[in-house]
Amino acid sequence: MLRPLPSLHLSMSLPILHFAHANSYPAGTYGMFFEQLRAHYDVRALPIHAHDPRFPVDDGWRTLARELREELERSYAEPVILVGHSMGGILALMAARKRPALVRCVVLLDSPIVAGWRAQLLRLAKLLKYESRHSPSVASARRRDNWPDMEAAYRHYAAKSLFAAWPQQVLRDYLQHGLVAQPGGGVRLRFSRETETAVYRTIPHHLGRLARQTYPVPVGFVGGVDSVECRLAGLEATRRLVGPNFLQIAGGHLFPMESPVAAAQATHGMIGQLLQGRQLHGQ
Repeated sequence: MLRPLPSLHLSMSLPILHFAHANSYPAGTYGMFFEQLRAHYDVRALPIHAHDPRFPVDDGWRTLARELREELERSYAEPVILVGHSMGGILALMAARKRPALVRCVVLLDSPIVAGWRAQLLRLAKLLKYESRHSPSVASARRRDNWPDMEAAYRHYAAKSLFAAWPQQVLRDYLQHGLVAQPGGGVRLRFSRETETAVYRTIPHHLGRLARQTYPVPVGFVGGVDSVECRLAGLEATRRLVGPNFLQIAGGHLFPMESPVAAAQATHGMIGQLLQGRQLHGQ
């Protein structure tokens, strides 16, 4: 059974921060980000989402949100700070909406809500099974997923512009936690490309109502100024949801990997703002 990552701290005085990772990036990828946060929090995470057969990927990610919710119910005797990146942020938002007693606050890291006409287009595209050639699901479906060894995988990723922006240690962490040995030799992606593709094809289109209601716990958003995902999804509904608890910092959609120190500082600041104010949007 998958269990939360252990914290390096034994002190019971540190508040628990539970983290949910982005699609295709297991929690261990965020090692440098976590290390910065561990000065203030007992950081824990489910090592990998969407790979437990009890919680298959479904349209709107409701079952994946239940996986996170049940992990919180099983693991903690007190409410926790819930932080999620991309897919993980949306799962956190859904889980906390269903069981607010489990959560002190939610921080969305570049996890925009798709709402309005964009949500209707997304819904229609899913019904018609339409995918443009620029869709992330098209790229993930044909993504290379195996290499002769770890160093071959490192050279493959280091040559790509997306990963060249990452500190070397972050890329090493991604490979350490994102690859597994194959029985016949070589390594393959731990987060299967089939699951990654299924996640992209089932992005929730039903969350716009959250922005029109009072959310039951404090919620904030930290995003990358250059995030293509935020530009495509739009930020109007997200801004309505979080109110004044909205921040953008330098970087793209993967800013926690690109700039883990700055990302951790922004996350810590947002948590402080949420817990100090304890203001629910709309009140």
